[in-house]
Amino acid sequence: MSRLVRHETPYFYWTTRRDSVDCRSLRKEQMTNHYAKAGSFTTKVGLCMHLRNLQWFDAADPDTFFPRCYRLGAQDEKHAFIDDFRRTACTSLLLYVLEKYEGDSEGEKMGEVHNAKSHGLRKTRKQHITQRIETSVIDSALHVCQEYLNSLEHCDIDNNLETNSTISEQQWKVFLQNYYLVVHEGINIEGCDYYVERCKCMLEQMRQVCPQMENDGICNIWIIKPGAKSRGRGIMCMNKLDDMLGLVDGDHCIMKDSKWVVQKYIERPLLVHDTKFDVRQWFLVTDWNPLTVWFYRECYLRFSTQPYSTHTLDSSVHLCNNSIQKHYQPSPDRSPSLPAECMWSCSQFRSWLAASGRAALWKTVVVPGMQKAVIQTLLTAQDSVEPRKASFELYGADFMLGRDLRPWLLEINASPTMAPSTGVTARLCPAVQEDTLRVVLDRRSERNTDTGGFQLIYKQAAVDVPQYVGVNLLIEGTSIRRPRAPVHKSLIQSHPEPLSKSTNHKSSLLSSPCTSGKENQSEEMKRACPNLPNRKITMDQSLIFHPKRKRPHRLVLPSTCCVLPNPTELHHPQRLSHTQPQSDRPHTHRTRSNLPTLYRPTPSVEVINIRPRQALTSSHYIHKIHTVNLSYPVLRMQQNHRRSKNTFAEREGPKSS
Repeated sequence: MSRLVRHETPYFYWTTRRDSVDCRSLRKEQMTNHYAKAGSFTTKVGLCMHLRNLQWFDAADPDTFFPRCYRLGAQDEKHAFIDDFRRTACTSLLLYVLEKYEGDSEGEKMGEVHNAKSHGLRKTRKQHITQRIETSVIDSALHVCQEYLNSLEHCDIDNNLETNSTISEQQWKVFLQNYYLVVHEGINIEGCDYYVERCKCMLEQMRQVCPQMENDGICNIWIIKPGAKSRGRGIMCMNKLDDMLGLVDGDHCIMKDSKWVVQKYIERPLLVHDTKFDVRQWFLVTDWNPLTVWFYRECYLRFSTQPYSTHTLDSSVHLCNNSIQKHYQPSPDRSPSLPAECMWSCSQFRSWLAASGRAALWKTVVVPGMQKAVIQTLLTAQDSVEPRKASFELYGADFMLGRDLRPWLLEINASPTMAPSTGVTARLCPAVQEDTLRVVLDRRSERNTDTGGFQLIYKQAAVDVPQYVGVNLLIEGTSIRRPRAPVHKSLIQSHPEPLSKSTNHKSSLLSSPCTSGKENQSEEMKRACPNLPNRKITMDQSLIFHPKRKRPHRLVLPSTCCVLPNPTELHHPQRLSHTQPQSDRPHTHRTRSNLPTLYRPTPSVEVINIRPRQALTSSHYIHKIHTVNLSYPVLRMQQNHRRSKNTFAEREGPKSS
């Protein structure tokens, strides 16, 4: 059937793989069951990060419905987890003392205090008859709890590192070692009955600031999860800090990608016939802007195949995923009232609640708590998901119930399984898919159509957009011109040489070649003006260079400077008059076109060496006659001499170059 329509344009996509359809390339009328970038809250890392921002979207605390969670790959969260583990060990020790020596049977009901033999899963322990733990371990636990309360009340704001009496790392190592011996090995604490009242008072204060203390228990178990896996793959339960840190530090990929999370395990959940279970709840999102959420009325429970106990960390006891439990046989110690398929429908669970006199709590506590947790989670992830009007997505949320039936969100799965693995899922999964089509297809044409088991629980209010009043939008400003890059040319390199030993004045001869910007221009000039034989001439006219104001870096010759000879006239010395200046020659009007500049080089003289032939000493001026050698027609002299009439002289203090 798929081959018959492979060349047709589909208008409805339903796929379990999110990356198989590109939502951005679809037409407006084409529908698909996935949103782009919706994986921001369906992964364990994404859910952990988004729920920390809940305070910006709703006046709620995520610690009231989501167990504490940390990323082990992030250094700051890793240190926060270490502090949380140590503080939880302190409260667990106080709770252990209170329940053991006050006669509280709650821990014994949970199989935590020396009574796990009834389940046949008690961990084999060594009997330390003579070994005793001193009461200093209780004092340390009380001190840590009191410091934590003071930090919440900002009572330690004036304490510095010197005066703050915190526990050192070595003391923490000794404390945890004693804690493991007491809780896990059953070693007694000597004289702890005197601390019962103090432990009870401290725990009451901690419950007021820690909403998850009722679920923490006394074994301090944490569950480690891969960040982007499903169906219980790679999940482990641990109760020792060194084992968890060793797992993370040994894998550099975990530290690099931060894809592993550690979450506080709910040690005291609601049990059905002494067996742990979780709840799979479906919900549907038909729009992200505005956020529209549909909640399914039916759900199902998944049971473990083994009786519950905290003295074993096996996955057959603590993981209720059907993909995990299908590999185990039900324990003979489990209650026969539970089905062999390890699943219940919500109607069966409500009947069990009614038998215990708590039927009303399903509608007043369980369902409202799950709906609130789903809505608050979606609000935190709304900005990360790309909305699309013709898309929808069905999600499966996993919850656990506390002893007071408060739901605790564990994770949210995209593309939840619809396999008819048991009789319960064989009935519910087809119904969920059919009701989904009613919401996304039938309701588009008929708003009052039957939506089956889906119930609209949240529709975000539309944001009021101000009306357009015809205000003209203008952009005012001035154009920005790109500045012209200055032309930097190294024209002359100075070599000072004294003209006379009797004077203190020194002149510098600059001999670096003046290059034009183009090499081909110089080559053409060499071909037009061949090399001339060196000839000695005498000139007594001063040569002064003045930079032009409008165009910097452009040097022009003054109108009173000597006229440089043409190379064609150099073959006829009689045409040149070098000994006397032509003062009676009228000065022509110097325009931009006939100014001899360095940008339009004309054949000129090259001063190779200047040596004085005759020096006339004067009080103010020194008149010198120099010998000049001629070669290439490129001007290589740049020296600012003070001009005197009919002389080639210089004065002290050149002002420009």
